Amino acid sequence: MLLLRFVVFCFLAALPALHVVAQQKAKLPKPRRLDSGVVLRRDPATGELRRATPPVADAGAAPATIRTRVALVEVGCNVFASDGAPVRGLTAADFRLYEDGVEQRIVHFDASTAAASIVLVLDTSPSVFRDLDEIRDAARTLSRSLAPQDEVAVVTFAARTRLVLPFTRDRPLLERTIAAYGLPSDPEEARGSRIYESVYLAAEDMFGGVPRTGRKALVLLTDGQDTGLGLSWDPASAQPKPGAFADRLAFEDVARALAARGVELYAVTTQPRPVAFTEAWLAAHRSEMLVSSQSREAGMPHYTLYLAELVRRAGGQLFFLREIGALGDVYRRIAESLGAQYILGFYPSAGLARPGWRSLRVELTSEGHTGAHLTHRVAYYVSASP
Repeated sequence: MLLLRFVVFCFLAALPALHVVAQQKAKLPKPRRLDSGVVLRRDPATGELRRATPPVADAGAAPATIRTRVALVEVGCNVFASDGAPVRGLTAADFRLYEDGVEQRIVHFDASTAAASIVLVLDTSPSVFRDLDEIRDAARTLSRSLAPQDEVAVVTFAARTRLVLPFTRDRPLLERTIAAYGLPSDPEEARGSRIYESVYLAAEDMFGGVPRTGRKALVLLTDGQDTGLGLSWDPASAQPKPGAFADRLAFEDVARALAARGVELYAVTTQPRPVAFTEAWLAAHRSEMLVSSQSREAGMPHYTLYLAELVRRAGGQLFFLREIGALGDVYRRIAESLGAQYILGFYPSAGLARPGWRSLRVELTSEGHTGAHLTHRVAYYVSASP
């Protein structure tokens, strides 16, 4: 009898450990193709690209609810002291926010207390995929640097785009997902690198449904050399094509998708930083298209400039992996930046009746902030339809 009780006791004591092992051995989520079955149509009246409306399954279903277009616009800001350290402890009274030059009333303020929604977008093309161990270590670094309430999803791409992990707070699951990440098994798929299509699909799929408030970011790892959009030194290559090609995705559509949803882009490129691509040069061109004849004459590759242009439009930062040294250090910086970010929210005084791009400017009140500077997205996009 004593022996039986001892065996039962040992079994019950081992149950928590067995539960952990079972969780660790549980199957990872099945990857889902984000580019499968997606049909895009450009509205000839507005010029905006949208997913085609799916056929109505039930003709007797109730009509869709018409919603009033009143939307809170959120602007993420990072404030740095003269030594580069993040400035914390600020309040809404420390900021002034302008849309198209008109000051707006800040009605919502968050000092990085709300959960962040972060999508890791990983390039699996052979030109980027060289050091799997470093990518796994970097993912663990990011996982451990984020706040417990932050949610992370993982998207991989080459010639196809796949969601391999939906939003989760499960850090062991995130690390196991990255550990299973590898080169495409299909040689044909490995030959492509549809960078901007993957960013567009990730923004549409992960942030285009139920609205997410607070800090929203895509963390993109790539070499910047896109094989999908046909981008060139001609800035017109970034715009929608006319005629028979009107329904094709364009760079402008990607920028609109991020800017309309308030999703910042933290892009990590494996390419070296161009000599002329300095912080001073970026500051001088903060309000204009970066792909130009002047930047070409300065010896900057256009594929790097398009990445930088997308960051300029959406907000965020472009990192050059070679100058930092380790991907884990980059991810740590991104986590620190998100963790020190202020979110300013306002209802546009001009309303949302006028679609298109609107400029943003955020300033610090002068009292007690001499020498500090801030970063934020320079614009947002108002869609022609809700």
